[in-house]
Order: sequence, then C-alpha cells, then structure tokens
Amino acid sequence: MIYGRVIGNMVSTVKHPTYQGRTVLIVQPLDENSQDDGDSFLAVDNAQAGMGDRVLVLSEGSGIRQILGIKELPIRRLIVGIVDGVHVPS
Repeated sequence: MIYGRVIGNMVSTVKHPTYQGRTVLIVQPLDENSQDDGDSFLAVDNAQAGMGDRVLVLSEGSGIRQILGIKELPIRRLIVGIVDGVHVPS
C-alpha cells in the first residue's frame, strides 16, 4: 500500500480498452508526516478521489485484478481509499 496525495489528472484520447471510462490521476507519494516522499506516478481511481485528496494506492497486481474482477489487466496502481486522517504516535 502506498500513502499519497492526488496532485492532478491525466487525459488521454487514445488508450487501452481497459482504461475506457476510468479516471487516471497523478499521485505524489507521502511519508508518515504527509511530506512528499519520492516521484509522482499514475494510478487508476477506484474511490472517486479528487485533487488534493490523500489516498491509499494498491500496487499489487493480483489484488487489483480481484478488486476490479478482470483476469487480464494492464493496470499497475489502483486508488482504493481516501484517507480522512493519520495518527503517528510519538
């Protein structure tokens, strides 16, 4: 699981048929203190996330296939949840 923040969306007129009707967002990974942590990446949205939302991203292929119910799937990362809050004990 990757914790991140949505920083933009990606628009494409030509895409693999699996991506038809799906929103692809740009996600910035975050550390436990919600600070930027690494390079941004693309993820398919399955949680109706929007710009600025903190999200959980699944990056394991078998889990993504199970969630979407598609056996052959060219999707590497899937947004599976929107984070309401983070508590890190001191």
